[in-house]
Amino acid sequence: MEAVSTRLRLRVSPGAARARIVGRHGDAWKVRVAAAPRGVRANEAVVRLLADTLAVPREAVTLVSGHGGRDKIVELNGIGPSQIERRLTSAAGKERG
Repeated sequence: MEAVSTRLRLRVSPGAARARIVGRHGDAWKVRVAAAPRGVRANEAVVRLLADTLAVPREAVTLVSGHGGRDKIVELNGIGPSQIERRLTSAAGKERG
């Protein structure tokens, strides 16, 4: 049996009042994190937010590109694209409602 691995594009806004999934941003997902964009704190905050929102272990989320910028790509292990889409859409909807 092959493990599921999915890559996800993100547009990150650091220094927000609180961490949350905002919604779609073109072909990426827009997320906000409270951590400042210094060092690795904002990247770690993005990884934690995704792991919590998608209900996967922290180790299942790996930042593969965009370490120093707002546009990032993360790899998610153990969760398929349809589950990711459903959970992120649900999280973004809860924030709006």
